[in-house]
Amino acid sequence: MINRPSLSVLVVAHNEAEQLADCLSCLTKADELVVVLDKCSDGSKDIASDFTDRLIEGSWPLEGERRNIGLDACQSEWVLEVDADERVPVELFDEIRKTIVTAEPGYFLIPFDNYIGQRLVRRGWGGSWGVMAAPRLSSRGAKRWGPQRIHPSLNLLGEKRWLTIPIDHYVDRDLNDMLDRLRRYTDARAADLLDSGKKMPPIIWTLRRSLGRFVKCYLFRKGYQEGRWGFVIALMAALYPLISHLKVDIARRSGDQL
Repeated sequence: MINRPSLSVLVVAHNEAEQLADCLSCLTKADELVVVLDKCSDGSKDIASDFTDRLIEGSWPLEGERRNIGLDACQSEWVLEVDADERVPVELFDEIRKTIVTAEPGYFLIPFDNYIGQRLVRRGWGGSWGVMAAPRLSSRGAKRWGPQRIHPSLNLLGEKRWLTIPIDHYVDRDLNDMLDRLRRYTDARAADLLDSGKKMPPIIWTLRRSLGRFVKCYLFRKGYQEGRWGFVIALMAALYPLISHLKVDIARRSGDQL
């Protein structure tokens, strides 16, 4: 009889009471469920406690730090990372179980089906504005997050491998939600850049980078096939580095904090 490797699921949440139950209810097939509650002031803790007693509470300014704390708390041989706005289908759990029986230590990328509201938007994601796949399944010790507030870097061990069943990712409710995400992302990115103390490149370089992101998302990743949403996604991907750059410039010139 083949020994079945154990599987933990890690969820990191900040004030996700509106959708946390929907997320956690899809994760009951795991051997262990760990929830990291970061600066939660809503009912997230009460909701999470209905599904697991493996709760970690705290306040972490860096996304990478709180994710690493969660990874360290997981006790299984393999860890699946899930965000509160994501839903894991049963078919993906089945695929993971079958895969890790014979898999060497390392990591697997999992594809996403990205939704805006109830609309599935398959194309155009990228440029730090959503991804179509990410390394969410890893063996213990094969994945570490970097020390950043937003989009932390990753250190991965092993060869790149893929699963086939996507996670359902409810990225934004509507355009206003997306614009609010742009504000949060650029605030965090600008704070990372200010902390680094690095000199910012000329604004023309950032403008060229922004244009490149728009072209990549809208044309190369076929965002144009998604109509107006494809255009909006490409625009957000382009604005992200530009607005972050401007926030850093303004903060440094005025001496204000973000």
